Amino acid sequence: MGNLLYTIAVILVIIWAISFFGGFYTGGIIHTLIVIAIIAVILGVIRRAA
Repeated sequence: MGNLLYTIAVILVIIWAISFFGGFYTGGIIHTLIVIAIIAVILGVIRRAA
């Protein structure tokens, strides 16, 4: 399960970076993707520490 969270987070960060640096207009959805990716990483760290 932990690897899945990191995989999803990495995919979301890549999509965010392509959209952000590529200049594509995606509106607010791109910032939602990065927030979800950060939450996934934080959950993974918390679960690993517990």
